[in-house]
Amino acid sequence: MELYAKALTYAIPFFLILIIAEEIAARKMGKKVNVGMDTISSLSSGMTNTLKNLMGLSIIIISYEWMVGKIAIFEIESSIWLYLAAFIGIDFAGYWGHRFEHEINVFWNRHIVHHSSEEFNLSCALRQSISAIVSVFFFLYIPMALIGIPAEIIAVIAPIHLFAQFWYHTRLINRMGFLEHILVTPSHHRVHHAINDIYLDRNYSQIFIIWDKLFGTFQEELPEVPPVYGTKRPANTWNPIIINYMHFWALVKDAWYTRNIWDKIRIWFMPTGWRPDDVKDRITYEVITDPYKQVKYDSKPSEKLRTWAWVQLVVHFLLVFHVLTSFASIEYNHILLYAGFMMVSIFSFTTLMDKHPMAAGAELVKVIAGLAIYFYLGGWFNLAEILPGGDLLIIFYFGFSLVASVYFTSVEKTVTSTQTQKVKVKQGA
Repeated sequence: MELYAKALTYAIPFFLILIIAEEIAARKMGKKVNVGMDTISSLSSGMTNTLKNLMGLSIIIISYEWMVGKIAIFEIESSIWLYLAAFIGIDFAGYWGHRFEHEINVFWNRHIVHHSSEEFNLSCALRQSISAIVSVFFFLYIPMALIGIPAEIIAVIAPIHLFAQFWYHTRLINRMGFLEHILVTPSHHRVHHAINDIYLDRNYSQIFIIWDKLFGTFQEELPEVPPVYGTKRPANTWNPIIINYMHFWALVKDAWYTRNIWDKIRIWFMPTGWRPDDVKDRITYEVITDPYKQVKYDSKPSEKLRTWAWVQLVVHFLLVFHVLTSFASIEYNHILLYAGFMMVSIFSFTTLMDKHPMAAGAELVKVIAGLAIYFYLGGWFNLAEILPGGDLLIIFYFGFSLVASVYFTSVEKTVTSTQTQKVKVKQGA
């Protein structure tokens, strides 16, 4: 985990540079690819995923290391070909894991946050899950374990494979010639993120597009069908923690209220979106049937609130960076405290972005928790050793953040889903 934290201290600045570069390029091209609050939500989601991983919140049913130790048929010496085989094997497993997450009700909850943005840009690539706690797709790694690919090689290749999926989340790159036949390109992935009927549940591949072509899930981007992004059941919130569990909560309610015992069981494993007949009228959700009549979520923040949201994002990035750079010197139980506090804090300020009435209460909980941690540790996780006066800055931030939250909660009107700004997506736009 220490190596993971160190890798992220380099990866995160690199991702941010690319996101800024995309915005600069988009402006020069006369295109709008980023919407402020959506971008903040995406980057906040990336932070929650990082924090969840640092906390070690995962349950591994059967580890790859155990499998390769028990069922490996061959002992293979390390070589470049072995690394290549591992990369292809991970990509094959990634295709099927990704497909299961889209096509099976309960697994969609693990992935919905990644598709929740109604924009398509590099920042939305960072919308990664915190609800995928149980490692359920271990069986997809059995072929690699049988061959005898060492766990150490998988540990090296897996993050490279993940980071290599970042670049193609963009609308600025068109077709890429012969590469369209080999790799997943921005065009392929725009199709994957679209909610147009012809594009739904297509292009699951992560690096090599060949898997979709082999297994019948490939769809090219059509000039006459511009992709519309988001989810068929809109999230209508900027809060990444709520988004992570909204589909699961919907399944829980349907399973609870349906009278059919069989439906209570099978709802979890039916195709994504399936619901028992006897709850469809009792519990209703907004569902987009015509993508070109999509109304994008907009909480209508004032310019002051928008500015404060950006300030909060910067503060939280600095705090996450502090966790990453100090990971080796902070005790694990203190890492849990720090990351847990950050989760509460992100929940609080993204709730304020929604202008939800509970935002001030959430901020109060955050400040009380922060002060409790501060006095328990006698400072803020050794911050003063890195930044003289850092502890005082933290206290000042707590106070100012609480006052700001109370102010915005009282001044800004709460926006309901029926009051959101109607931004219609026109075909061909």
